[in-house]
Amino acid sequence: MLSAGRSCDSSCLLFVVGCLLLEKRSYWQRAWGCAQWGVLLFPLLPTWGGVGLFLALANVWKHEYRQIIQYPLNWGFAIWSVWLLIASSLAFKPVEAFLGLANFLPFLIFFVAFTVLIQTPQQLRRLGWILVIPSIPVVILGIGQILWGWTTPVAWQAILGWVLEPQGNPPGRMASVFMYANILAAYLVIVFILASGLWLEAIVEAFRRNVSTTHKLRWRIGFLTVAVMANGIALILTNSRNAWGVAIAACLAFALYQGWRWLVAVVVAAATAVLGAAFSPSPLREWLQAIVPAYFWARLTDQLYPDRPVALMRMTQWRFAWFLTQQRPWTGWGLRNFTPLYEQQMNLWLGHPHSLLLMLTAETGIPATLLLFGLVGYILGEGVLLLTKCPSEWEQDRLIIFSYLVAFGGCILFNSVDVTLFDLRVNTLGWLLLSGICGVVINKKRLFQTCHDRVIGNW
Repeated sequence: MLSAGRSCDSSCLLFVVGCLLLEKRSYWQRAWGCAQWGVLLFPLLPTWGGVGLFLALANVWKHEYRQIIQYPLNWGFAIWSVWLLIASSLAFKPVEAFLGLANFLPFLIFFVAFTVLIQTPQQLRRLGWILVIPSIPVVILGIGQILWGWTTPVAWQAILGWVLEPQGNPPGRMASVFMYANILAAYLVIVFILASGLWLEAIVEAFRRNVSTTHKLRWRIGFLTVAVMANGIALILTNSRNAWGVAIAACLAFALYQGWRWLVAVVVAAATAVLGAAFSPSPLREWLQAIVPAYFWARLTDQLYPDRPVALMRMTQWRFAWFLTQQRPWTGWGLRNFTPLYEQQMNLWLGHPHSLLLMLTAETGIPATLLLFGLVGYILGEGVLLLTKCPSEWEQDRLIIFSYLVAFGGCILFNSVDVTLFDLRVNTLGWLLLSGICGVVINKKRLFQTCHDRVIGNW
């Protein structure tokens, strides 16, 4: 019987997929079309892109709300949402806390809808391309901002939904169409990783075809090479230590996945040289500093910003957030309450403590934070298991699934020392990555079970 189960080939899977999609094909096509246009426009025209995403979301909820409310994972998110409502009513400043719900609850509605909409690795691949394409004009605008002082005409600001600050924000750091350099860095981390995954797919396909590489494949490799290089250069120009670390970790992940030991050695050697130039003892530090550009090691040691107030140091913010957590470990102080409490203590306004984990424990309590991280961890764990259990028919899809896992892992690493959920676009993209992973996992499980039942029935 095991051999019969394993013999279920791709024709059986295609049949099942067809049966699942043809039932509501017209609504699904509308929703998927709106989603694609929304994702494409979102980085450069967030208002219009948001309309497309909302239309897709509304279509899915209208036709699939029964499925959405029946899935056990969504019950966990519903419990977490109720917990937030209760914690907000007990907050230090309840009005601020209820306003803070807007950074979470609408995105959960988005997440559960797109979990239903995104069902196949082919959709992940297409969304990856759609995310990478607008990153090119984003990088071009950022380079113009830094090198030539480009700015947004006042008449266009309301239409575009963003302002291009000359010389960046803060000055000297590329921010492009985002409000701050770190937010751009978080966006670039996502598209850099997805572009790298798509580029690796194309390279692997080219090696498999050898001399029979098509014109279309050569075009794909060329475009993705430009995209990876452009996003990598832009990451450097954001001057974000966090983004540099995440990008290096992503390159290591891809190199290890592909078994490219030479690339692992190159990445490790480069990272070691930069860290050594920043933190190694004399005289080794001086030798390495003569080789490594000061742009990198001076940023790591904070020598580029030597007069920063203690209240702006991340260690100071983290200690205070943990102190708040200890005072109210069960319900927290309420969403968006870190800012007034920190200002009251330090006489300095600060939007967040530069750590999503510590922000959530301080503002929502330890149980709510563990529940959210447990639900997200379960999805990622199922995604990793999917990589190990995919049959041979889906071998070509492993890399795109792995790319999404690395991209969302990059979001987690980035938010371990920063908080990006206050930016609409980056927050949406993070939930989009998670919904893509979750949707494919759920759909694959259903296909496995359906094919298994069909094979056993025939047997």
